[in-house]
Amino acid sequence: MFGLIGHLTSLEHAQSVARELGYPEYADQGLDFWCSAPPQIVDTITVTSLTGQKIEGKYVESCFLPEMLATRRIKAATRKVINAMAHAQKHGLNITALGGFSSIIFENFNLNQIQQVRNIKLEFERFTTGNTHTAYIICRQVEQAAKQLGIELSKATVAVCGATGDIGSAVCRWLDARTDVAELLLIARNQERLFDLQAELGRGKVMELDEALPLADIVVWVASMPKGVEIDPSTLKQPCLLIDGGYPKNLGTKIQHPGVHVLNGGIVEHSLDIDWRIMQIVSMDAPARQLFACFAESMLLEFEKWHTNFSWGRNQITVDKMDQIGNASMKHGFRPLLL
Repeated sequence: MFGLIGHLTSLEHAQSVARELGYPEYADQGLDFWCSAPPQIVDTITVTSLTGQKIEGKYVESCFLPEMLATRRIKAATRKVINAMAHAQKHGLNITALGGFSSIIFENFNLNQIQQVRNIKLEFERFTTGNTHTAYIICRQVEQAAKQLGIELSKATVAVCGATGDIGSAVCRWLDARTDVAELLLIARNQERLFDLQAELGRGKVMELDEALPLADIVVWVASMPKGVEIDPSTLKQPCLLIDGGYPKNLGTKIQHPGVHVLNGGIVEHSLDIDWRIMQIVSMDAPARQLFACFAESMLLEFEKWHTNFSWGRNQITVDKMDQIGNASMKHGFRPLLL
C-alpha cells in the first residue's frame, strides 16, 4: 500500500477543507490549533494501471500550513513532517511520497537526524520526495508544450529559475543530455552552487532573473517566489512558455498576457479515473485524473514493487533514474499535463 503526505495552501484553505471533509473541530480554529493538530488519514485511494493492476493507498494530511514558516513556527513545521511520516509508517504504508513543502522541510532542516518518533523508529526507505518523477514530467512538458506553441528547442533559450535545487538541477541535466536546446540560462540565489552546476553541465549561462527572463523562449520556474519580486509579462518574449513548477501554483493568476502561456508544471493526467476525494480540494481541473507528479511517484513505486526511497537527498537525480521512472509512468498510464 502506498501513501501520500500532503498539506493545504493556507489557514483559510485548511479551514474550508476541514469543514468539507467533516472535521468541524478543525474548521473554526486558528493557526495555534493547527500547530498542535496531529496528522490524520483523510482519504483512501484506489488506482488502476493501464496494465489492469490495482493498488490502494492512503492520504495523510500533515496539518502543516505555510504560515508556520512565515511566522517562524519552525519547530511546529518540522514536527508536522516527522509526525506525518511516523503516522504513515504506523499504518503499514510501504512507500509514501512527501508532497509540497514536506520534502523541502525534511531536507532543509536535516530531519534525517531524527530517527525515533515516540515508539516508532523511522525507516526512511519507506519514503520518497517524488522529485525524480516531477523533474521528468516537467522536462516532458518542456518538450511537448514547446511543440504545441511552435517553439523549436534547437533554436530556443530556456531559463531555469531555481536551477540549483533538486528538481531544477535534474531538469538542467535532462535538457542538456536529452534535448538539443540552443541556450540554457541558470538562475538561483546561491552563486557558488550555480557555478558548480555550470561546471558539471559544461554549458549554461549564470544570470540574474531580470536579465534572463526577456531572453527566454521557455521559463521553467521551480523556485519559491521571493517577496517583492514581480514579473512584468510585457518584457517576456511572445510566444513564451512559462512552466510553473512551484506549490502553490500562482503564476497563472499573476501573469496574464497575450502570447505568454502559463502551464502548471509537474502535473500528470492518468488515463483512468482514480477513486479518491483529495484532488477535488486542491482545485485540479479534472480531479479524478490529475495529480502532482510527486504523488504519482509513490503510486509507480507501488505498482512496480520498488519499495525504496527512489528520490532522496539533494541533487542526486540522474538522467538514468528519470528514464527509469518515466518508463514506468508511461507503462501505467500517466502523461504530462499540457496546454
